[in-house]
Amino acid sequence: MHVEAVKSYLLQLQQSLCEALAAEDGEREFIVDTWQRPEGGGGRSRVLADGAVFEKAGVNFSHVTGASLPASASAARPELAGRGFQAMGVSLVIHPRNPHVPTSHANVRLFVAEKSGEEPIWWFGGGYDLTPYYGYAEDCVHWHRVAAAACQPFGADIYPRYKRWCDDYFYLPHRREARGIGGLFFDDLCEGSFERCFAFMRAIGDSYLPAYQPIVQRRKTEPWSERERQFQLYRRGRYVEFNLVYDRGTLFGLQSDGRTEAILMSLPPLVRWEYAYQPPPGSPEAALTDYFLQPRDWLLAE
Repeated sequence: MHVEAVKSYLLQLQQSLCEALAAEDGEREFIVDTWQRPEGGGGRSRVLADGAVFEKAGVNFSHVTGASLPASASAARPELAGRGFQAMGVSLVIHPRNPHVPTSHANVRLFVAEKSGEEPIWWFGGGYDLTPYYGYAEDCVHWHRVAAAACQPFGADIYPRYKRWCDDYFYLPHRREARGIGGLFFDDLCEGSFERCFAFMRAIGDSYLPAYQPIVQRRKTEPWSERERQFQLYRRGRYVEFNLVYDRGTLFGLQSDGRTEAILMSLPPLVRWEYAYQPPPGSPEAALTDYFLQPRDWLLAE
């Protein structure tokens, strides 16, 4: 098990993501905030704010350690009780300014639970998903084709399985709707060797920019109105609701006394809620929930 190799890759991934996103924005750079966690470990948060393209983009690296897991984690996985842990990963959330550019999230991570005299328990997790406000079928098809190509070397069943898991995971039961058009989600990945699982995590991390950047380049100059801006802010509320109520990473970070500023980095700078809002029938706003947020096989869409 080569934990240091994983850490080195994650730091390199954070750097390459920030360089590419800052170049795409063209106006702002990422500020760097290095922090230490009193209970063990630390991280490096990088945030671009109020840019020309990205209203907020956060790319966070963390490597935290602890003598014991939060009670909720131990209850879910009894075999982890009494073990120390280390968790490392890169997570990013991008909130563009233009309502025609989708919000995007990605995460790749490694978790290791250790106990003296016993073999460590480890697994990888991660994935990425796309949250449009105004839907474009070609963007959805491109996103899923890149995701499928990244999974293909690891087995024909990988993309369909992790695509379905993503659809199931990024779902708001209280709204009875998906958060976005999905992508990939995997967790508890420990099938086969550590090296093969690490290779899969790298494939997903390395495919993120080819999946997202062409969409940004196509949409960032689309004209938009105040009506579209207000709809974007309204739909951002769904993003906030999911992250604060359901997201495993957010809950684990808060329950393990993580750094709140880094954990909540994913939240948008501006958001609004409107009581009992209903988009006009047949409008682009209605098409988002009526068509784009419905589960479908985007590889077959044209």
